[in-house]
Amino acid sequence: MDFSPGISYFLGQLGKAFFAPGSHVSLLSLLCAFFIALVVVGARRFKKGRRVRLKSLLRALFPKHIVMSRSSLADLGYFYFNLFLFGIIFGWALLSYEVLGHSVADLLTATFGPRQPPALPIFVSRTVITVMLFLAYELGYWLNHYLSHRIPFLWEFHKVHHSATVLTPLTNFRVHPVYMCIFLNILAVFTGLANGVGDYLFGQTTHQYGLSENNLILVFFIYLYVHLQHTQLWISFTGWLGHLLMSPAHHQIHHSRNPDHFNKNLGSCLALWDWLFGTLYIPSGEPEVLEFGVEPDRPHAHTIRGEFIAPFGHAALLLKQLIERRSQPVPLRAPEQKRA
Repeated sequence: MDFSPGISYFLGQLGKAFFAPGSHVSLLSLLCAFFIALVVVGARRFKKGRRVRLKSLLRALFPKHIVMSRSSLADLGYFYFNLFLFGIIFGWALLSYEVLGHSVADLLTATFGPRQPPALPIFVSRTVITVMLFLAYELGYWLNHYLSHRIPFLWEFHKVHHSATVLTPLTNFRVHPVYMCIFLNILAVFTGLANGVGDYLFGQTTHQYGLSENNLILVFFIYLYVHLQHTQLWISFTGWLGHLLMSPAHHQIHHSRNPDHFNKNLGSCLALWDWLFGTLYIPSGEPEVLEFGVEPDRPHAHTIRGEFIAPFGHAALLLKQLIERRSQPVPLRAPEQKRA
């Protein structure tokens, strides 16, 4: 048997994931996150008058109970699946935001007539498109996240992400493939609409500024703090900044088992949409005591059976119950008697 195609695919996926500078998990972005975390922890130890030694900093950033937990090992399995297998199995289900964008632009042109390109420098139109696509990405992310928390059928698949009992950067890959398909299609719709509107306004196809095919603003936030959102390191944005940006502490609140934190902080990089739609919870400056996970001690937690297969059964049961309720005849109400 010739294994060279499989080996080439494996190495290609590794290369795109770790060495493409705009990748969501590039080694460079992980090193930036590590450096920022190192500085934050070192500064806090120095402020408390404690010795700042590399060994103690590494122990604080990589505690054994987190690194060796079953939850972290499950995250590693999800990372492997989403990196190497998801595209092969589910790639056919994904819409193309470029195709949608062209369709929207053509529809606007047919409805309102063609537009002449404005006399603007190309960097202006590309900057505007970059901002539009980033805001569309964030809005699509928020809406998908909101629906995944509010609709029981969708929650059964999104719950896999919240089943993590400890948070590491790889927890970002702890997502069920059904959730991922819905998420990517919603993103395609929102970014496609924004792209089509932008192309029509500028009278021509206008490309965003990107890095490794990812929006440059999104890549900036990945390098800045997105990796730290799935860690135990408390970095909070308060005041006006906490209304705009989704700090690591914001997202840790989102994973909290405290009922006061349920369905809060649904954004990715921005807290803006949470603020506008009433789902924002601004964390305090001092660390809050949080517990993570959904029924963390249940049987088959962090296993293929419990996190990959079981959601199909739970979601099917919910659909069955919904269909049964809808099919039940509505009882006729007895005519009201007139009062004497």
